[in-house]
Amino acid sequence: MAGVRRKARIAALQALYELDCTRHKVGETSSRLRAGETLAQEALGFSDELVNGVLQHKSELDALIKRIAPAFPIEQMSIIDRNILRLAIFEILFGVKTPIKVVINEAIELAKTFGSESSSRLVNGVLGVVARERDQGRKDGKRAEEG
Repeated sequence: MAGVRRKARIAALQALYELDCTRHKVGETSSRLRAGETLAQEALGFSDELVNGVLQHKSELDALIKRIAPAFPIEQMSIIDRNILRLAIFEILFGVKTPIKVVINEAIELAKTFGSESSSRLVNGVLGVVARERDQGRKDGKRAEEG
């Protein structure tokens, strides 16, 4: 199962990378990547869910990255790093299928494979803060319900 989802994340990252640095449309990018990939139907669905979710929530994701990593302006961040972060933060905040630790580990692996030497540290640091804030928000919400 993990292999299928990892391949789906890679396909989603490729699509997001292309969309971030070209003026291609989502449909044509997805179609072309599908033609070149031999992904299972489940992986294609997950990949599409990730790409569409990131694009739908892009401004929220970018605002969060800017707030958490002000020393790394998102516009100056490498295309691959910013899209790995977008992808993982989308999964952490809006996904319900994958445990946070798995999302973070997968993102770090993507950063090691496709990013620079320092990418995995940046990804780990930003996602650690996102995960802590998400958990804190849930605890605060529970307290408010109980109180």
